[in-house]
Amino acid sequence: MSITEVSHRSPWFDDVINDAIERTKRLLKLDDQYHVLFLQGGASMQFCMAPLNFLSDGRSADYINTGTWSTKAIKEAQIQNKPIKVVASSEDKNFCYIPNNISFNKDAAYVHLTSNNTIKGTQFESLPDTGQVPMVIDMSSDIMSKPLDMSNIGMIYAGAQKNIGPAGVCMVIIRQDLLDLSPDNIPTMLNYNTFANKNSMFNTPPCFAIYTIQLVIKWLEETIGGLEQMDVKNREKADLLYNFLDDSSFYRATADKGSRSLMNVTFRLPNEDLEKAFVAKAVENGMGGLKGHRSVGGCRASIYNATGLDAINDLVSLMKEFEKTSG
Repeated sequence: MSITEVSHRSPWFDDVINDAIERTKRLLKLDDQYHVLFLQGGASMQFCMAPLNFLSDGRSADYINTGTWSTKAIKEAQIQNKPIKVVASSEDKNFCYIPNNISFNKDAAYVHLTSNNTIKGTQFESLPDTGQVPMVIDMSSDIMSKPLDMSNIGMIYAGAQKNIGPAGVCMVIIRQDLLDLSPDNIPTMLNYNTFANKNSMFNTPPCFAIYTIQLVIKWLEETIGGLEQMDVKNREKADLLYNFLDDSSFYRATADKGSRSLMNVTFRLPNEDLEKAFVAKAVENGMGGLKGHRSVGGCRASIYNATGLDAINDLVSLMKEFEKTSG
């Protein structure tokens, strides 16, 4: 029988999910105070679950707004009338940079941020110093792309579909002290303890998606050699593409230097007609997905973990050729 046929209560699936958990803990160097959960509802579900679980006692949380996904997270907390404070935002420059020198509230229950912004092409190069306040981080688009200092991270959540698996499952890594904040009077399926107490199997989990994550985590650990090596590869890919963009007068990177994403390289051409022609030319050459997000236009190269350096070289060659024939 295949993974989609065996029971999720069987010892065969126990081996799959437990191996995925143990490998995740090894890659991120997590101790026993952290729980690795596999939830449904995507990262968008976490936008409401985090404030629902952690702000039940009237405490406030700090939020950093760096674009679409953090804006959605802020909205979901506000819908619940939770007391949150937006302590920093890059909206003043259309989210082309990551704010720094942020003042956080010492009595906040947590600080929420989105580590990588797929639409605007920005990323936290290093995490902010929040003092004793734990961070809750949406890492949907850069989880497992580089090593992490977990010392002040209370929770990470990530929709799997960018770096670690297919859509349909969300990885949540949560520290015990944040789990302890979850009240008993919230819906069962929205309580993190429901899943922590049942090894993510309170109800039928997305078995195939978890199985795929297990394989990807195994690849990261055994083939790539860990997150330090993955980081080296990702920086090499991004540097190649950004260096080309910075040397060109035809293409223009949209994110500020110092805030640029290693996962999503956003850029523009001289006009929208050329952008459409470039995207069409790329498809003709077997390179899909280069159209920018519908909300901002332009172009975007998403160069997640699985993208090889050879693909970046091919893209740069195509960009050079297109510039010669169209510039």
